[in-house]
Amino acid sequence: MSPPFIKTLDFSYGAAARLSPLVRRVVAQNPSAFTFHGTGTYIIGRPGGGQAVIDPGPEDAAHLQALLAALEGQTISHILITHTHRDHSPLAAELQRRTGAPSYAFGPHPQPRGVAVEEGGDHEFQPDHLLADGEWIQGDGWKVQALHTPGHISNHLCFSLAEENALFSGDHVMGWSTTIISPPDGSMTEYYSSLEKLLPRNEAVYYPTHGAPISEATTGGSPQAFVRALVAHRQGREAQIMTALEAGPQSIPALVARMYVDVPKHLHGAAARSVLAHLIHMVGDGRVEADPQPDERAIYRRA
Repeated sequence: MSPPFIKTLDFSYGAAARLSPLVRRVVAQNPSAFTFHGTGTYIIGRPGGGQAVIDPGPEDAAHLQALLAALEGQTISHILITHTHRDHSPLAAELQRRTGAPSYAFGPHPQPRGVAVEEGGDHEFQPDHLLADGEWIQGDGWKVQALHTPGHISNHLCFSLAEENALFSGDHVMGWSTTIISPPDGSMTEYYSSLEKLLPRNEAVYYPTHGAPISEATTGGSPQAFVRALVAHRQGREAQIMTALEAGPQSIPALVARMYVDVPKHLHGAAARSVLAHLIHMVGDGRVEADPQPDERAIYRRA
């Protein structure tokens, strides 16, 4: 069963939309097949207080001016980065130059560079402060906890806002689409674990960097129910792989053509990366064998 994806978003480019007493969002005009309508940069803080900016976004002059306009007369105390894909972190450098605010992240972009998918990696970003899993960041009237959630990328963080019981979920959980997992740095095994990590938590709303908030009001269920639906969707993909392999050994292109028949072909390259991630996970738990080794060129068969 497909998760209850949210295919609409109420927004205007360049405008700071108030989503809650502490949260505003400015959407960058970088729409694509991977970013939906664009990168949603979040601003945390009360009027007149110190503000935190989450995921400043791509190098885009218009988006920078929109952020500076939204923050005029206020102090930016923190720049928080969920991860270092080029639609999330590059604008941090110029925002920092303009405001002096320090940056916080799990770490720089991981090495090796691997296969470029989505918007590519920001190899220039170097955080001023490294955040560990569970670490708290204190601001002016707000407190945020960093949660290490690898899978999409190994340096991915989510940020939990204590005052509003909200989670900024980056690309880990998105309401409009599934998350691309691209080896070698992307890991389906870690992604499953990171999704499971969210289930015991009680945040009432998720704010993904792309798309609409995930909540009872937008999906008809809790964010945790949405996460369970994502897990079930991934398990369904693995069931599809096992069914396809019943007919005999298969290559990844053959599996993608069968599994993603309703997906536009220009997205099959990204789908192939996720299928590879599933297969590496399934080789690891003994359900599938790879000849000669689990990579994009291998032939796969049931164990």
